[in-house]
Amino acid sequence: MYPFSFRLFYCAAAFTISILSCQSNAKPEMAEKSNADSMNRKWWKEAVVYQVYPRSFKDADGDGVGDLKGIISKLDYLKSLGIDVIWLNPVFASPNADNGYDISDYRTIMKDFGTMADFDSLLNGLHQRNIKLVMDLVVNHSSDEHEWFKQSRSSRTNPYRDYYHWWNAERGKPAFRPGAFEVDGSGWRFDSLTNAYYLHYFSYKQPDLNWENPKLREEIYAMMNFWFQKGIDGFRMDVIPFIAKDTTFPVITQKVLDEQYGGGWDHYMASGPHLHDYLKEMNNEVLNKYDCMSVAEGAGVTTGTAHDFVDEDRHELNMLYHFEGVSLGFVPGKFKQVKPGGINLVEFKNLYSKWDTVFADKGWGTIYLGNHDQPRMVTRWGNDSPEWRELSSKMLTTFLFTMRATPYYFAGDELGMNNIKFEKIEDYRDIESIGMYNQIKNNGGDLKEFLNDQKITARDNARTPFQWDNTTNAGFTTGIPWLKINPNYTTVNVAVEEKDSTSCLNYFKQLLRLRKENLVLTYGKYTLLDKDNPNVYAYSRELDGKKLLILLNFTASPASVNTGMDISMAKLLIDNYGKAASNNSLQPYEAAIYEITSNE
Repeated sequence: MYPFSFRLFYCAAAFTISILSCQSNAKPEMAEKSNADSMNRKWWKEAVVYQVYPRSFKDADGDGVGDLKGIISKLDYLKSLGIDVIWLNPVFASPNADNGYDISDYRTIMKDFGTMADFDSLLNGLHQRNIKLVMDLVVNHSSDEHEWFKQSRSSRTNPYRDYYHWWNAERGKPAFRPGAFEVDGSGWRFDSLTNAYYLHYFSYKQPDLNWENPKLREEIYAMMNFWFQKGIDGFRMDVIPFIAKDTTFPVITQKVLDEQYGGGWDHYMASGPHLHDYLKEMNNEVLNKYDCMSVAEGAGVTTGTAHDFVDEDRHELNMLYHFEGVSLGFVPGKFKQVKPGGINLVEFKNLYSKWDTVFADKGWGTIYLGNHDQPRMVTRWGNDSPEWRELSSKMLTTFLFTMRATPYYFAGDELGMNNIKFEKIEDYRDIESIGMYNQIKNNGGDLKEFLNDQKITARDNARTPFQWDNTTNAGFTTGIPWLKINPNYTTVNVAVEEKDSTSCLNYFKQLLRLRKENLVLTYGKYTLLDKDNPNVYAYSRELDGKKLLILLNFTASPASVNTGMDISMAKLLIDNYGKAASNNSLQPYEAAIYEITSNE
């Protein structure tokens, strides 16, 4: 849920997302013989995680909003993909100020999505198909309609007062903290009922919980255990590094941010006192009771602090995924505006190679290019023109499935779904886009420029309904969809692609099988090749004498590559053109994986 607003207005530098998934009886199957001790094999390292945005996946009751029964109706499709884990965005009770990331009851299912019985059926159906379920854990903040907050704001002496952060008005106005979704940018909201301000790092509808209160922490741990006891396999932990606060709320200047926190508010907010004490406590009270996969949405986490969250001997979490990659290439001082000329591949390669190095000997990483907070992968990082959409989508999938990390893949990207590119603000539903539009409008900014930028980077681009077939509304709903459907659904959909052996969908399945059949693609040593090549990303993966070469052309033109290897006699494992590349040249957006023998 971490918004871009912190980066734009407060010079925030990096993000990281956190997911947490737990499993009680999962043991990885051996794909090939290897030294298990040296690799420290875990099922969650070898899993492929597939993210389902329930509002947009499948609507079973015709109200235009996806629901749990809709997901249940597509369980066989999910099984056919070969994925191991479903990450389900929030389905808890919520007034939907931020599409479920404002939770009003952590133990109830949102009416839009169904009932607890529906949830139990979904969980059972997934487990019957050997698919694990990870839920979203949103505990930096709740909804302002949560009973805790209703009680908290009712009086200064209410027992729930200290479940949130309050600043009494007679102390004066509190020192600035950012509020990402607010037109005025402030993270404090005045509440006249008790003549006090409350803290909200996101919308005023999302007041921050007070983790410094042990009673609040006990409530959260009890809630987590409630869901684990129901049988779920984990949680995605939303902006988890923000939970700890310095409750004196000192004045923070830009100089302090620059000198102590790397220039960004997100780094400051991820450095609260007792953060790691809380995560260790969470591990002790909840996580260590299960065979867990834990992935942090660690906004503000850097390569220098990542190990504080994920090293096994710290007993906190075991994975994080960062936003440094997907934030690459934005124009400084502009809201999600991509630099002219698109991706700088050398920067892209260096960044992902840097993060691979971070976890080369200790800890574990993740890899992703799209999710509900990002635009469609093929539009942002590939080429969504009709000529190149399929090839570039396959190329990007190849990248995701051949890096040393757990892949996270967003529903619809396996079809090559691309951005819808809305023309007017009225088409958007996302609190981030609407709030930023109003902020720019109030400041006399360039709204046309903003809307053009949003065509490439807005979050709603990824949230358009899933494209099942070429019937009305792409087979998503019989009603009016909550968000417009991409007009290309008539040709980009499951029904069409399942029948086409060369489709993005079938390439996804083939590549996923290849990853599972070759343990080297999970644990193998990563080596960047032809480092300064501006067009081709080339690297090798090596494990137990097995060596694979991955070649990726990120451009719409033929490109040469110099790997120092003769691939003329190498074994081609897969190519998105269906045939081998020439020895030193790749076709536009070509992706090829070779097995290299010792004499090549």
